[in-house]
Amino acid sequence: MRFHLTLTSSQKCQSITLNYQYPLSAAIYKIIQRADEAYAAFLHNEGYRHGGKTFKLFTFSDLRTPFDIMGDRMVMRTNTASLTICFHVPDASENFIKGLFMNQQLDIADSRDKASFIVQQVIAEKMPELQQETVLLQPMSPVVVGLKNERGNYDYLSPEDEDFAALVCNNLLEKCATAADVNEETLEEIRKTIHLQPVFFKQPPRHRLLTIKAGTAAQTSVRGYDKFRIRLQAPADVIAIALDAGIGMHNALGMGCVEMIVKFRRVQQKIKKGYYEPIKNEQITSVIDVVKQPQNLFYAGVRRTHRYVGQYHLPLPGYF
Repeated sequence: MRFHLTLTSSQKCQSITLNYQYPLSAAIYKIIQRADEAYAAFLHNEGYRHGGKTFKLFTFSDLRTPFDIMGDRMVMRTNTASLTICFHVPDASENFIKGLFMNQQLDIADSRDKASFIVQQVIAEKMPELQQETVLLQPMSPVVVGLKNERGNYDYLSPEDEDFAALVCNNLLEKCATAADVNEETLEEIRKTIHLQPVFFKQPPRHRLLTIKAGTAAQTSVRGYDKFRIRLQAPADVIAIALDAGIGMHNALGMGCVEMIVKFRRVQQKIKKGYYEPIKNEQITSVIDVVKQPQNLFYAGVRRTHRYVGQYHLPLPGYF
């Protein structure tokens, strides 16, 4: 499930470290611990296990607030911020989780600064009805994907790397196995139904070097990427894992949180219902027609409502 939090503070121009992901993760665990120590300890210390790996099946987005950068600090321009938190839990947990966060104090602190907020509003986002879908996912926080090298360290991959899609797919399957306790044979059948492809803007994906546990003996750095999208064709359960638990590595530290910005089936339905008039006379009868002939998504009278995304021309948000 996905929850959108509105945070407010009595202070303006609060200063937060640019590497706030670990302090924010600690603040979220602290809030959960106040209400349910066992669940907080499970998330923090154990998680869900599969094949020697541990997954928390939990992630959160970047903080959304206007800010200025001063050195290694972000100085907020207002006293409000928003945040999306995602848990792979049953729908029946909605009221419990909303109650965990509502009116709670959330402190983002490091050795230099402490920013305090009150959770003013919690809105649960209902998962749309999904079957075997093709969806477009937008990162709400950096996506971290890596391969271990011979020294035992990670080489972090750009979405433009040829191994990126396969590693993200494998990661999703491992999370599915953890959440549903399925065997390897079933996993291989699911794998055959998944197609994952990065989709790029005119500019290459943006990379962000993030420091975890800054200023401590355990300090480490990871490299993540945003400013791109992922086209995912998969069964509903796999899409739900991507939305609820994140993609890639370090999800519990706020990496790989994604949102679904378009269902290609909805684009197709709008076309069939005559919402737009194609400039050309090609008949679009399936999503495949859209993929093969992206120029067909330019429509008379709405050219300015579109932007170019990789090989797709997609309407801007709010136009369908």
